[in-house]
Amino acid sequence: MYNRVILIGRLTRDPELRYTTNGIAVTTFTLAVNRNYKNAQGEKETDFIPCVVFRQLAELCANYLSKGKLAALEGRLQVRSYETQDGQRKYVTEVVGDDVRFLSPKDSSSALSSPTDSDDFDSFAHEVSLDDDIPF
Repeated sequence: MYNRVILIGRLTRDPELRYTTNGIAVTTFTLAVNRNYKNAQGEKETDFIPCVVFRQLAELCANYLSKGKLAALEGRLQVRSYETQDGQRKYVTEVVGDDVRFLSPKDSSSALSSPTDSDDFDSFAHEVSLDDDIPF
């Protein structure tokens, strides 16, 4: 069996850092991920996917990610449940990340200074020169 998720999207708001009673850092955030196809009205649809990371990665995400930043997250899908005070069973589906890549430029503080379309990765092409020798 295999449970692996890879997402690339933009943060919908600043990450929230908390600590468990045992002192373990936990950061939660939501990634907005565009679908590869358009709906009947010709518009792209977006999924808003809750994500959670732990320990040192949680602290790094809280310090370096912010609303609008582009990030890649790799992890696993988790479904958990809990009971509310009034006795109702609630289910939560989230991606538990074990690797996060920060894809926005360092000086970019929001989506306003990033590409306008989240599928437009051409703006990062200037960082790679195709004229350089390939080491393999």
